[in-house]
Amino acid sequence: MIFLVGALAHPMLRMRLAPGAVEVEGLPGHTLQGGQGAGIAPDGWPALVPAQGRVPLWRTDWTPALTRYAHIFGLEPVAVAGRDILGVAVRAREGAGRWDPELAAALADHLLALPPDRPAEAVRARLPLIAAWVASTLRAARDSRDLPALGPAGDDRLQVLAVDEPYAEFFSVQEITLRHRRHRGGWTPEVLRAVFVSGDAAVVLPWDPLRDRVLLIDQFRAGPAARGDRQPWFWEAPAGRVDPTETPEQAVLREAIEETGLAIDRLIPGPHNYPSPGLLAEFLYLYVGIADLPDDVAGFGGLDTENEDIRSQLLPRAELTRMALAGQVRNGPLLSLALWLELNQQKIRMELGQDKPGLIP
Repeated sequence: MIFLVGALAHPMLRMRLAPGAVEVEGLPGHTLQGGQGAGIAPDGWPALVPAQGRVPLWRTDWTPALTRYAHIFGLEPVAVAGRDILGVAVRAREGAGRWDPELAAALADHLLALPPDRPAEAVRARLPLIAAWVASTLRAARDSRDLPALGPAGDDRLQVLAVDEPYAEFFSVQEITLRHRRHRGGWTPEVLRAVFVSGDAAVVLPWDPLRDRVLLIDQFRAGPAARGDRQPWFWEAPAGRVDPTETPEQAVLREAIEETGLAIDRLIPGPHNYPSPGLLAEFLYLYVGIADLPDDVAGFGGLDTENEDIRSQLLPRAELTRMALAGQVRNGPLLSLALWLELNQQKIRMELGQDKPGLIP
């Protein structure tokens, strides 16, 4: 018998993992510290610390779902006052923001739906990527709720019959068996589609409207190298994956600092899009970032822990436009942002109170 606390005692997790749990007298003389990443990251659980008051407890036997879930997260009961407490860590990780029960519940559903013979340790190693993917699915549902209708009419127009994951390492590949209504009526037969799963990403093109120049980065890319491209170093805009507990805006501000050391003053939303919807389940959030770009801002960046080798360089915005129109910008997000900025730069200037570029030495 064990006692659930914190996130595990929240109804959105408790009803999935131990629906028969019963609330009992709380644990006196303690409080929970931290835990913003509980049920999302392996090290995101709170710690029990001495304090006045009581921590709510729910008593339960081990269930198959709770056992599998605990194994994946590496959760072990902690003995406190003669009770085995589940849902706490010896030491809480420092974290910002608030705990997200919707994400924790959706992640639990995803983890429990994985093949039971998949080793818990292997799943745990991929939890950051899995959580980012689950967060992407929640974001997709919210973002697309009010879009204009397209395709066959009606809510019952897509049936997902089975989902398999034959490859799951850093990224993964899903095989989806589905059928959908046809434009001309009726249903398709059952079809199998393979999708590359990587989660959402965010991209920012830093632009100094006073100097009318942008900051680009260049780095090596494995995809073009695998294709046999003899020029696998690309001009790009700073970009990166959206972590499960952050917004696309927070992600792109973080990436700008990590890759260039640059603090963005303001984000202007650009043309968010799916770069290749027939194959990739990746959604890109594109932004123009208003920034101060003096001559000495360019340099080298990237995280050594991620083996990033990044060089940044200043370029007149007009030169970026020329390169884009000449086919010299081969990175899709940068190409989209370059052309979008060319079309919208005057409107943005007016919103910023700048009718034309200034003269800054």
